[in-house]
Amino acid sequence: MRVDLLLGLQWGDEGKGKIVDVLTKKYDIIARFQGGPNAGHTLEFDGIKHVLHTIPSGIFHKKSLNLIGNGVVIDPVIFEKEIRNLEPYKIDLKTRLFISRKAHLILPTHRLLDAASELSKGKSKIGSTLKGIGPTYMDKTGRNGIRVGDIEMKNWLEKYRKLANKHEQLIKNLNVDLQYNLAELESEFFDSIETLNKIEFIDSENFIYDHLDNGNKILAEGAQGSLLDIDFGTYPYVTSSNTTAAGACTGLGIPPNKIKNVFGIFKAYTTRVGSGPFPTELFDRTGKKIASVGKEFGATTGRPRRCGWLDLVALKYAVKVNGVTNLMMMKGDVLSGLKKIKVCIKYNYNGKEISHYPFTLEDNLKPVYKELEGWNDDISQTQKYDDLPNTFLNYVKFLEKELKVPISIISVGPDRKQTIIC
Repeated sequence: MRVDLLLGLQWGDEGKGKIVDVLTKKYDIIARFQGGPNAGHTLEFDGIKHVLHTIPSGIFHKKSLNLIGNGVVIDPVIFEKEIRNLEPYKIDLKTRLFISRKAHLILPTHRLLDAASELSKGKSKIGSTLKGIGPTYMDKTGRNGIRVGDIEMKNWLEKYRKLANKHEQLIKNLNVDLQYNLAELESEFFDSIETLNKIEFIDSENFIYDHLDNGNKILAEGAQGSLLDIDFGTYPYVTSSNTTAAGACTGLGIPPNKIKNVFGIFKAYTTRVGSGPFPTELFDRTGKKIASVGKEFGATTGRPRRCGWLDLVALKYAVKVNGVTNLMMMKGDVLSGLKKIKVCIKYNYNGKEISHYPFTLEDNLKPVYKELEGWNDDISQTQKYDDLPNTFLNYVKFLEKELKVPISIISVGPDRKQTIIC
């Protein structure tokens, strides 16, 4: 009777989808607990790359049940495309995929409001993916939102029209040049609602309690990363939900005392998509090489990711906030061939060296680095921990010593087979 959590510890894109796929065989249920289709979880096996946005990453394992929890916001249009992409694989979604009635819906006008809001900010924009995530969570906390369960109610269309009209007025008030055809967007939206209706809607917290009582194991799958958490991230350049461990409790209705392991995933370096501070960002040839070798482009948006050295100050912070019990390091293979590798161990903040994560990363902050030896070996086909180069193992051991948490999985490539259990 336990729930384990799997979380990203940086600014997202850490490789959570791959690790969920690797771990799924140990669990009965994989549950997404927050975020929306701005998340892109990439899985690769049998020579095929799969990108999921809303559906949990356990969907390709025949024995696992998959739950989209109450903390998630769902765009029916994007969800329908995901369903279509899965059709060739003959997955029985009727018996293996469930949606919480309490999950909120992203309306076409949420996306329009997102775009209008970004336009109104000019150079101060936060780098939204323009998927309507923020406005949907705003309606949720403002008690105006529409939930999946509302589709089953008689006044569903009336509630939709009332909220959509409100959004159009808000867009008008922003006074920006946003061209759109709402009738066309709504036609696509209501068609996709029919696909959504084919998936079973459930009272998800009771579903979870029943399975826990029956001794089943649940893996809660996070989206985005801890440094994008609405409370603990680099505000305001964050997402609109709690991406940290606490979000699993509210996003699924899980009591804290049911949580056992917290798996924290991080890259051997750091990336970030969109706007916001990034102390260790590289603007030189090394940064471009990491981006090229690591294929650092967003799985959802295709946007290039900013790349930099590993930031241990931020990573230690994320480990503590989440109560991480096991670490998993991704993309160590990307750093192969670099003679020297740097790791940020402190910040120079307003002229003083600090080891803690401050209120803001934006003002008068510079990274303080420790330099380590790199490795030339191609480790992408390495199967065993002891076969890894000594300099790579020294890098791993240095990180474990600093973070005070064991690294239990090392990923050396995108395929599920390119995974070393330590």
